Parts: sequence; structure tokens; C-alpha cells
Amino acid sequence: MKYRIIYSGIIACLLPVVVTAQTNLIPAHDPVMIKQDSVYYMFCTGMGITVWSSVNRVNWKKENPVFAKPAEWVVKELPVFKGHTWAPDISYHNGLYYLYYSVSAFGKNTSCIGVATNKTLHPSSPDYRWVDHGKLVQSVPNRDDWNAIDPNLFIDDDNTPWLSFGSFWNGLKLVKLNPDLVSVAHPEEWYNLASRRKDPAKPEPSASHKTEAGNTAIEAPFLFKKGKYYYLFVSVDFCCRGLKSDYKVVVGRSEKVTGPYVDKNNIPMMQGGGSLVIQGDTVNWVAAGHNSVYTFDGKDYIVYHGYDAGDNGKSKLVIKELMFDENCWPVVK
Repeated sequence: MKYRIIYSGIIACLLPVVVTAQTNLIPAHDPVMIKQDSVYYMFCTGMGITVWSSVNRVNWKKENPVFAKPAEWVVKELPVFKGHTWAPDISYHNGLYYLYYSVSAFGKNTSCIGVATNKTLHPSSPDYRWVDHGKLVQSVPNRDDWNAIDPNLFIDDDNTPWLSFGSFWNGLKLVKLNPDLVSVAHPEEWYNLASRRKDPAKPEPSASHKTEAGNTAIEAPFLFKKGKYYYLFVSVDFCCRGLKSDYKVVVGRSEKVTGPYVDKNNIPMMQGGGSLVIQGDTVNWVAAGHNSVYTFDGKDYIVYHGYDAGDNGKSKLVIKELMFDENCWPVVK
């Protein structure tokens, strides 16, 4: 299962040391990962949610998708939906595996986040069965200035569950969940996590098309606790353009899960801040992003997809060890 190591007090951060966990460059988009027993499972954007399994994070086996067909509630909310399900998030709590996922029309905030649970991730187990709990969060055009995609569940030090999510528009959000992890706590309170600073010299983006969003391009929040800090990883600039992609991951941190998050230069992430973590190197990867972060066997890892410069910009899995420098900032090469 996935663990988030939490330490009390201030930790002595390590000098940057990087080890690359090799993969066989399997196709992956928006990868998240978890370990059950001796098996790693990876969930990705795809028809019905793509699933892979591995015992070593090197050789991967493709499993059946989570959903054989779209749920009835999805078809009702999004009649144009064809089954391509985005940006899953997987974690283990209270004896169940919780899988959050996004359904949306591309470039519009006609979006919903759903959640499904399972007792096990082993397909051979008699207990293997995904139970869909329906819609958790929805964004509606002309009502909401945020987008309900890219969910990430986080449990804080007080055992309070939070869901971060969002992309483009006015940025990334955070909302408290009930202890059942499948419903939003009331009264509802929506926190702002990060946004891109708008450049006055550039025209205002169109709210109807993602590719016109210019320098407001931000998505895929992922929260990770290390020592006294909550780290907010986000992806900025553009994915999904093959060799023309310029996706990258930046990070900020806070001593409170609700923020405010600031970068190394103390610039708030709500004002366009964010310190670079990963980006394309133009030789192997033209771009990289939509990350997740985990602790496996006492080591921290960052998992993300890169656009392969040698294979026409195809999206593939990358796993690297993540270290923290003397100032407690995450470092990866």
C-alpha cells in the first residue's frame, strides 16, 4: 500500500542524491502508483482508467481497465462522454482502496470528479470488485471559475481528509471531505491553493478552450508531507502536444495544509510562484509533468510522465528517487 511518512518536529534534510528507477518506457499519462503486498499497481488516464502491475517497477503487465463501460451517472452528467477517464488518484484508507477520477469535455469546465472503492487491487482475488460511489465534485460553466479535474486525496496530521483538484481558470482548489472519503464536508469551504499570474501584455484567455489559456496553464495538484512542511506539486504550461509540449512541475510549501504555499523565493503560489522540480531536457524528454509522490520502502519517489523526444513526443512513464536538500526543498535530476 502507499505510505506517507510523517515526522514530528523539524527534520534534518539530506543533501541531494538522485537514483533513477528504470522502466521499460511503457506508455503512461497522469500516472499514480500504490503497492499492495509485493505488487505495485499504476493507474493512468485512459479508456475506463488504464491499469498496470509490476513486482519491481521495471517490468509492467497491463491489466483490465477499472471500468468496462461508463457509469450511468457519468452518461447523465456528460452525454458526450465516451469512456476516456482522466487523472486518477489511488490511496488506501480504512481497509479500502479509494480511486478518484475525472470525467470532462476537453478544454471546458463541464467536469466531474467521481470516486470508486475496492477491497483489493489483486484481480485474481474473489474480493476484487470496484464499487462506484458516483459524483463527488462538479464544475459548471458560467457558475464556477474552477475546473473539477485532477483530484488528489490527502489525509493531514489530524486525520482530516482533503481533496485538492483543478486546472486552468483561476487555479487549483482544496476542499474538506467527510470521514467516509466519498462526500464533501459541510458547510462547504473552498480554499485556493495556486494560480498563474496573468501577464497584462497577453490577451485574456478564452474560458471555453483549454489550448487558449496562455499563461494561466496550471493543473494536477499533489500534496506530500515531509517534516513540518506540506509540499504542493503542480504542473504548469502545456501537456498533450507531443513534441511541442512544454509541461513542467513546480513546487511550493506551507506549514498548513490549507496554505498559503510559497516557493523558494517566498513568492505565493496564488501569485504565480513555484520552484522548478522537473522539466524536459530537450534530449531525452521534450517535457515532463503531472506527477505524484510516494514513499516506498523508506525512500521517496516522484512518478510522472515524460514526452519522449526520441519517439515523436509520446507520453511514457518516468520514476525517479526524490531527495530533499539542506533547506528541505525537493530535488530530482
